[in-house]
Amino acid sequence: MFRLSGLYRYPLKSGAAEPLQNTQLDSLGVQGDRRWMVVDAQSGRFITQRLLSQMNQITARWRSSAELLLSAPGMADLAVAVPPASENLRGVHIWHDSLRVPDAGDDAAQWLSQFLQRDCRLVYVAPEGARQIDPVYAQIGQKVAFPDGFPLLLIGQASLDDLSRRVGRELEMLRFRPNLVVEGSDAYAEDSWKRIAIGGIEFKVAKGCSRCIMTTLDPVTGERSADREPLATLKTYRQIEGDVFFGQNLIALSSGTLDLGMPVEVLE
Repeated sequence: MFRLSGLYRYPLKSGAAEPLQNTQLDSLGVQGDRRWMVVDAQSGRFITQRLLSQMNQITARWRSSAELLLSAPGMADLAVAVPPASENLRGVHIWHDSLRVPDAGDDAAQWLSQFLQRDCRLVYVAPEGARQIDPVYAQIGQKVAFPDGFPLLLIGQASLDDLSRRVGRELEMLRFRPNLVVEGSDAYAEDSWKRIAIGGIEFKVAKGCSRCIMTTLDPVTGERSADREPLATLKTYRQIEGDVFFGQNLIALSSGTLDLGMPVEVLE
């Protein structure tokens, strides 16, 4: 039997992971997942660990729909209220999308700018302001907050175990920043799945997840692997037309509750 063995939320895009025992899924995926994002104060361009690896030292905790709690080494904790959806809008850019979303205010901007040593702002997205998922893979009206492209990422535990064996050392699952981890399947079995169900919620398996340099960052320290692993090994057997794939992007087709240990059913 396949089961859900890992469940994670990332309230701040490129911030530290938040392990969960259970969660609600809403129209944008895991409730509270990547609804906040750091952007360059001048250009509005999104900032991630690809540029500033120390972002993984920021712990952001989603505290209901009212606020976000920010913590980082050497910094006093800061509670940031969810800004009104239609006020203090700022133009931001994430990949090919440009949108206007509420700015979280000067206190959050100063806190982040001090820690990251870069002039930046914190922005928030509500469901009504979210981005359309690439219509090649989704229906019109299916939205995503601030993940790179899709609301959810699934990885099989056996796939990570196989990659660790090939690299020659145990790799942390959080290098790959999944929302869902499935145990009991064969390595890379998720590559062939088209539809799955967990706890009565059906998911479309949209496409493989192409990986980048962020996989070479230690998820605890932010230090980059000198040997460029595991990306170097992935390129030897998981590269297709120049992109390296590991894990599958999902779209939830309904809302509901997920709990660790739930059975995972492959529908197609």
